[in-house]
Amino acid sequence: MKDSVRISAPRVAIVLARCWRAVSQAAEESVREAGMCLTDFVALEALLYKGPLMITEIQDKVQLATGSMTAAVDRLEKKGFIRRTPALNDRRAKLVELTPKGRSTVKAVFDHHADVLEETMKVLSNVERSQLHGLLKKLGLFAATINHSH
Repeated sequence: MKDSVRISAPRVAIVLARCWRAVSQAAEESVREAGMCLTDFVALEALLYKGPLMITEIQDKVQLATGSMTAAVDRLEKKGFIRRTPALNDRRAKLVELTPKGRSTVKAVFDHHADVLEETMKVLSNVERSQLHGLLKKLGLFAATINHSH
């Protein structure tokens, strides 16, 4: 495609949305194959890479409503993937950490998930992935700063 061809912002947004839908379906399916929902997987992944976190910190990372986050933590605790302990500085708050079972489970699910995403994105060269990553990050950061109320 020539650089001189102007593609409208709405058209780019539609392509971005359709792309995200297709990629996210592949991602969700990879997690479902492991018997887990995406919400639980994302919470476990946050604990795997960030270490023990307060429930509110997990909630901020996975963008869930309080009730949904509590339900997810209850589910994960019931399955033996996490344990809750009182926070040292505030006994009302709970610190959540992976159990050994949770750590091995999320590592295995994450490895499969990563393989599925690699397969999904193999159409892109390393240079194209790098360009796409940079462009999406640039757009996302800029869009987050715009006041759309005018």
